[in-house]
Amino acid sequence: MSDRSADWFRQSEHDLDMANAALAEGRHDWACFAAHQAAEMAVKALHLSYGQEVWGHGVERMLRELPTAGPPLLAEGAKVLDTFYVPTRYPDSHPEGAPFEHYGSLQSIEAVKHARAIVAFVRDALARTS
Repeated sequence: MSDRSADWFRQSEHDLDMANAALAEGRHDWACFAAHQAAEMAVKALHLSYGQEVWGHGVERMLRELPTAGPPLLAEGAKVLDTFYVPTRYPDSHPEGAPFEHYGSLQSIEAVKHARAIVAFVRDALARTS
């Protein structure tokens, strides 16, 4: 298996840029989803750098399964991000209304903050493994 961790990490940075852009435009549902994706891609990159395959979309679980644990607050932020994976996109995740009607700046600011922290953690870890 070739090491594609750099590709996954570059995608995480691109997704984080998208989360920031969506936040700036007031597209809070997409900011939350893109923040989740940024964290997911980053943690998958770190797994790949260790020669591990990881599947799924649960960022908190993927962090827990790393050979070296990150700070406990990182896992708490990942739990927040995991709540945005499905309901930010699917109307049937809510009792009524379109998904975008259920998200505002409180959620998107928090999501982007957690994603930034996870991406920064992975950036530092990747620098130590190379």
